[in-house]
Amino acid sequence: MDRPKHIGIILDGNRRYAEKNSMDNLEGHNKGYEKVKELLDWCKEAKIKELTLYTFSTENFNRSIKEVAYLMKLFKKAFTELKNDKRIKEMKVNFIGKLSLFPKAIQKVMHELMEMTRNHTNFILNFAMGYGGRTEIIDAAKEIAKKIKENKLNLENIDEETFKQHLYLKSEPDLIIRTSESRLSNFLTFQSVYSELIFLPKILWPEFSKKHFTACIQEYSLRKRRFGA
Repeated sequence: MDRPKHIGIILDGNRRYAEKNSMDNLEGHNKGYEKVKELLDWCKEAKIKELTLYTFSTENFNRSIKEVAYLMKLFKKAFTELKNDKRIKEMKVNFIGKLSLFPKAIQKVMHELMEMTRNHTNFILNFAMGYGGRTEIIDAAKEIAKKIKENKLNLENIDEETFKQHLYLKSEPDLIIRTSESRLSNFLTFQSVYSELIFLPKILWPEFSKKHFTACIQEYSLRKRRFGA
């Protein structure tokens, strides 16, 4: 069976899950975090090489002060726990996005995770934090323009590969899965051009199961990827 090497997942539906199950609205995020921990084991079993999670978008900062504060505490807890997780010995952790928008304590643990895992190669885990696909493209264009101005790059040498090397994420997902909705919502705008897309609008992220994960991989294996040919 042809398996995706790189999977991107848009983690959506935590608040609706809490409402559906008569829970505190914010508790849904904690349920979503528990699901991510399960997901890491499923990826290992399925021999997935890279996973990119749309964890917190730039637009998410516009949510209520109470919810954003809760999420910041949850991120700090989650990333601190990951530092001490036995699985960390097998994974390289990256954070992509506007990391400077986060509290210093969270920035610190994010950078610590990246530094302590930078030489690991078995599995790559990317967290899109303070991320927006359009912002990523604009930042890449600015960096290229700066290099041209400084005579470090020639205009004639700019192609897709050159542009890709200036993005936050330089790899491209074979498969993108989204729960709860049927759109990409500014996720990997450049990198997703030839990704296979699977939307699960009736499944909220905390409801996503190993059965759903396996079914997505099986569906991917049945698709013929022509890349425009």
